[in-house]
Amino acid sequence: MIKHAYKGDTGKKIVVKFRTTRKRIEVVLEDTGKKTDPAELKGRDLEDVRPGGLGMHFIRKAFDVCELDPHRKKGNRLRLVLRLKEKDEDRDNGK
Repeated sequence: MIKHAYKGDTGKKIVVKFRTTRKRIEVVLEDTGKKTDPAELKGRDLEDVRPGGLGMHFIRKAFDVCELDPHRKKGNRLRLVLRLKEKDEDRDNGK
């Protein structure tokens, strides 16, 4: 997000919020930079070996939900959700 929304300016603010439950972890990243077109959120081909450009590939592999809020008027809000698998011991204990 820094590279694109803030054009590399590392002095700009990015808000990171976390919410957790027994079933999921949700991460929300917010900035006030240039709005990102969701169609542009694609990683490059993994066969194209060079530094950078793999963030979206790793995000989509790590999280079950990856969505950019299209209704945000200014800046960007990226919501990531990881669904947690139920542990066998929790299931056995009726949790």
